[in-house]
Amino acid sequence: MKWLRRSIWLVVFVALGIGALSLYYVLPRHDVVMITGVEVKRMDADGVINAENPADGPTRDVYFINTEDPDTKKVVVYRNEDTGWSFPWYFKFDSADIQAKAQGYSRDSQQLALIRYYGWRITILSMFPNVTEVEAVTSRDQPFPVFNTIFFVVVMVVVRKWFKGPGGLMGWRGRYKLILNLSSQLLPGHISQG
Repeated sequence: MKWLRRSIWLVVFVALGIGALSLYYVLPRHDVVMITGVEVKRMDADGVINAENPADGPTRDVYFINTEDPDTKKVVVYRNEDTGWSFPWYFKFDSADIQAKAQGYSRDSQQLALIRYYGWRITILSMFPNVTEVEAVTSRDQPFPVFNTIFFVVVMVVVRKWFKGPGGLMGWRGRYKLILNLSSQLLPGHISQG
């Protein structure tokens, strides 16, 4: 009985952790930066094509935007690639236009730019966050994350309704008893209803 309860909680926490990391990767974020340069690199499934990594399959051109944080002078490189119709569903088809804007902003060393992006920068895996929008700004203040706030409010309402609502699955105790009943049917003699 105790092992089942611990196992259920472990699965719940692992699922919540995976869900939180997935949302952190997919949901949009913002950075106010100075664009220092842009470039295009030829890539395949293994990454950037160079002497150590020759092309061994289909290749594509990928835009990159080089930036610098105006306060810390930390350098960050963003990928600028269309998402098309695939996941995550940003339906981005204008990477060339975004690259042209970024190139224009890079000419003025004092021009601040707001970059909207999703993803992570993982150096060892050559992963770059993907830009979804670039616009010129005059302030270093980051905008309020309206979409993320609305998304999480909707998720909280749905979760609350699911756990407490009359049309939900009977509340916590009912779900717990349902899991115990199903477990006792699947593993007869191993679980007491105590």
